[in-house]
This record gives sequence, C-alpha cells and structure tokens, in this order.
Amino acid sequence: MKHILLVAFLLATTTQAFAQPTPSSPLDGQWRGTSDGGSCNAPLDFVIVIENGFVDGSAYDTTAHGPVPNLKKAPPPAPTPGLWQIHGVAKPSGPFSLVSVASVKAADRRQGKLTARSEGASLVVSETTGCQRTARLSR
Repeated sequence: MKHILLVAFLLATTTQAFAQPTPSSPLDGQWRGTSDGGSCNAPLDFVIVIENGFVDGSAYDTTAHGPVPNLKKAPPPAPTPGLWQIHGVAKPSGPFSLVSVASVKAADRRQGKLTARSEGASLVVSETTGCQRTARLSR
C-alpha cells in the first residue's frame, strides 16, 4: 500500500511540474523586414523568431555573389556572404545584443554584432559592425 501511495504522489508532483506554462516574452513571435543598404549598399532580408525570449533567425543578402569565372587570369574576387545566422536573448525592455555569423567556409569565418530594441509595434535591428545597416521588422 505504501508503494502505491508513493507512486501516486510522485506521479501527481511530476504532472504538476510539466503542466506549468513556459514563461514567454512580449517580443515572442516571427519578425520580418528589410534593412537599408548601409555603407555596403546591400540590404538584408531578415526573418527572426523569438520564442520564450530566445532569438533565432537569419538575414539574406540578395546582392551577394558566389565564386565568379576567372576570365582574365587574375584572382577572382572573394565570394561575399549571402546568408547570416542570428542568435541571442531578447530583453522585454531596452536594447539587447545579438550575434550574426556568416554562412561561409571556415577559413573565411565572418561574425558581426547587432543591437535590437522594441519600438512600438516594431523591432529595430542595427548592425554595430560591418555595413552599419538598420532594419525595422514587423510581426
């Protein structure tokens, strides 16, 4: 009988622990938008998802180019990153930092820093390194 009561107690407390809702952030949701071109004159298309305050997303440069044919026997220009991965933790108030990493070969690893802040119904994301682009994202 004691074993049955112990099992029932453990089952009840375990069920209660899993039934509690996960904390959420007021910024939770999917955010989209396009940046200005910044000093590089190359806008980025952003898609960012914030879930429980955790930021995961990407930015795509539609002007990026890959390796080009070597028609003049000169070294070709280096490919530019077209896809950036974005990660961080959102703060419900005030600015927060994000990290962006370019999807390029390991030898050409590129990393940037972003600052984001909530502004009304928008999320404003600004590069603090690189091209200094700014994007106003909406849900």
